[in-house]
Amino acid sequence: MSDTSLDADRQRGSDYADLSRQVRAAGLLGRRRGHYAVRVGLVVGAFVGLWVLFVRLGESWWQMAVAVALAVVFAQAGFVGHDAGHRQIARTRRANDLIGIVHGNLLTGISYGWWVDKHNRHHAHPNTEGKDPDITVAPLSFTTEQASRRRGLGALFARHQAYLFFPLLLLEGLHLHANSVRALLGPRRLARRPAEAGLLALHLGGYLAAVLLVLSPAQAIAFILVNQGVLGLYLGCSFAPNHKGMPILGAEDNLDYLRRQVLTSRNVRGGVFVDTVLGGLNYQIEHHLFPSMPCPNLRRARPLIRRFCAEHDIDYHETTLSRSWAEALRHLHDIGSREPQADGSVR
Repeated sequence: MSDTSLDADRQRGSDYADLSRQVRAAGLLGRRRGHYAVRVGLVVGAFVGLWVLFVRLGESWWQMAVAVALAVVFAQAGFVGHDAGHRQIARTRRANDLIGIVHGNLLTGISYGWWVDKHNRHHAHPNTEGKDPDITVAPLSFTTEQASRRRGLGALFARHQAYLFFPLLLLEGLHLHANSVRALLGPRRLARRPAEAGLLALHLGGYLAAVLLVLSPAQAIAFILVNQGVLGLYLGCSFAPNHKGMPILGAEDNLDYLRRQVLTSRNVRGGVFVDTVLGGLNYQIEHHLFPSMPCPNLRRARPLIRRFCAEHDIDYHETTLSRSWAEALRHLHDIGSREPQADGSVR
């Protein structure tokens, strides 16, 4: 490597250090305990209130509205668990893990430990082939290499995956529950396995018992399908805008941390409503650069980081929510519609 290349690498490495100093100087990494106290109180209050309403309504088709509302609360509890997993809420790891397990395993029915492990691997290598678990999700194809390996029904699905993406998300809630159970029963080492298993069993057992005891069989089936379908759709629509349709890096890519995180992430603008609905994950660039930054500080960090990227000629991509979905679907369509070649590649 030439002296010029070494100097360039050192400069790129120092860019993130410079940005970090500015962010710290602005006080953007400080804890926001008041914000999270209110947020956790609202989530827990809504969770309890909806289950009380569920019991009071009894055997009624109006319970489908409760199913939708509960799905929203489950997702919001999941967002709190996400922030706890990044050590955004409390000062100590133990306190964050306690918050995460309660909101993940008990309130949402998703293993906190399994999800944190998977999500940390995504953060380390976003949109990187062979390293980011979020772009290795069968039956979808996010890269030309994945599409080239599809055969039979898999290839047929890939060709139409842009149209099947949102219907597929209806199954995402059940998929997350299944993966959580599999992780807790599997041989892989998992911290706090007994506590996680106990709380997950309490969630799943209590959920099924309440639905089956209060509702008629037809209503119970409909409630579960509506509740889990809306949960999967909500979570999928919240996470898909973050990276889908953004550049995908090769496994050997050597971009520095700053550029890797910014170039593979997409921000979604839309004001306080979008911030609330997406749990603050619409500031994905800021979140990926500083994962431990409390969610309410991401909006404040945005102008500083956007200006820094402009000064260093780094593409900072931001768009509307509807446009972000369109970009993700266009990427899925482009990958899936390319014709297979004799050598196994796609055109």
